[in-house]
Amino acid sequence: MRIDIISVVPDLLESPFNASILKRAIDKGLVEVHIHNLRDYTKQRQKSVDDYQFGGGAGMVLMVQPIDDCISHLKSQRDYDEIIYMTPDGETFNQGMANQLSLYKNIIILCGHYKGIDQRARDLFITKEISVGDYVLSGGELGAAIVSDAIIRLIPGVLNNETSALTDSFQDNLLAPPVYTRPADYKGHKVPDILLSGHFAKIEQWREEKALEHTKNRRPDLLED
Repeated sequence: MRIDIISVVPDLLESPFNASILKRAIDKGLVEVHIHNLRDYTKQRQKSVDDYQFGGGAGMVLMVQPIDDCISHLKSQRDYDEIIYMTPDGETFNQGMANQLSLYKNIIILCGHYKGIDQRARDLFITKEISVGDYVLSGGELGAAIVSDAIIRLIPGVLNNETSALTDSFQDNLLAPPVYTRPADYKGHKVPDILLSGHFAKIEQWREEKALEHTKNRRPDLLED
């Protein structure tokens, strides 16, 4: 899989891909992540990529020209399954969306900044708009890192135990059940006996019941779906 991320501040994206699971996935050749500085594609002498809004109003807007040139350059080299724009008014990101995107071969993620991007860029190039929640960040870079992380960990071979991702919260619209590790008794607080029984069928039943209970208590809206 290849992920191309377009950003005005690419330095913000270096750290997430240089450590832990994401770095191992890249080193193993399971995913390629390429970060592109939008300023490299501007025709403005001072490398500016934003301008004032037509009609007035506070906040600068990313211009369509550098976005067009960057995306057109990438598309001239390969086909893309999705061109994503990170924006607060996009579709809220969830596990189902991560599952679908993890099956793709090539995606572009465009990070919004300032007041957003020229609407013509959205109309002409963007195939999917994603929000990571009902709040506003300084730019789309952190959202792009979140989306990339959620996608990459689902790619076969990335996690040491591939079944781990299948038991995460939000798979099957349920939150994950409680988990425990050693010691079995910590200051009088004991691990449930069923988890020490070795009876795997009953353990799975307990986990399913606890996942349902946990979801009812914390996210009953998931059960409505």
